Amino acid sequence: MNPDNPVLDDPPEGLDEVLPEVVDHVAVARLYGEPLFDLPRDLYIPPDALRVFLEAFEGPLDLLLYLIRKQNFNILDIPMAAVTRQYLSYVDEIRASNLELAAEYLLMAAMLIEIKSRMLLPPKKTADGEEAEDPRAELVRRLLEYEQMKIAAQRLADMPQYGRDFLRAQVYVEQALVPRFPDVSVLDLQSAWRDILKRAKLVQHHRISREELSVREHMSIVLRKLQGRKFVEFADLFDVTQGTPLLVVTFIAMLELAKETLIELTQAEAFAPIYVRLAYTPSDTP
Repeated sequence: MNPDNPVLDDPPEGLDEVLPEVVDHVAVARLYGEPLFDLPRDLYIPPDALRVFLEAFEGPLDLLLYLIRKQNFNILDIPMAAVTRQYLSYVDEIRASNLELAAEYLLMAAMLIEIKSRMLLPPKKTADGEEAEDPRAELVRRLLEYEQMKIAAQRLADMPQYGRDFLRAQVYVEQALVPRFPDVSVLDLQSAWRDILKRAKLVQHHRISREELSVREHMSIVLRKLQGRKFVEFADLFDVTQGTPLLVVTFIAMLELAKETLIELTQAEAFAPIYVRLAYTPSDTP
């Protein structure tokens, strides 16, 4: 090694593979780890590529409110000099890049300067002798209203939204091939029963007798009447000529059959006649 020149006289083995072929000037960049000594002639760098993006604001009021809240200024007693200075510095930055965006901010800057100028003048009393309104009063009112609307908008944005936070669940259920008739309400059944009793009173005879009636027996009678028939009207199952006791037993028998799901009470629509049929389960087709 030459003591006057700290450069290696004989580079170690393998060092020539690391050094680039061009050593007369410094590499301007590295591309995938390789030194790049000349910029490509067809390289185009758009003007916005190196733009520094400042914190986005939704308007002049948003920027002004940010400056006040960030430094914990009292919004009812705004230090206009400090706020205006910071506001104008921000406007100068955005005016250099986007003049159209800076236009509305410049309008607010002019208002701030006007308010500061009015505060420097001696206060004038009104005709009634009262103190003049604070020049900042209108600006404070607008800032408070804007802050309330901003907080409300943020609360709405935090609420779950369809399509952003959740989706509507959809379940597809295959409908059975057997048509389902509307269920008979209790009021319709009571109304039909009252009609049966009215008809029975018109044809009843005065008889004095003692007869024991079996609900189970009449359940079998009702089932036999329904055999081989698709639908039977509710009133056709009662023999109004046999008296009220028989009608009551028949009605109780029908209720028991319905409770045991041996028969079904259906009607086509509301206030339509009530029909009775045997309950059955469709056999599974192979």
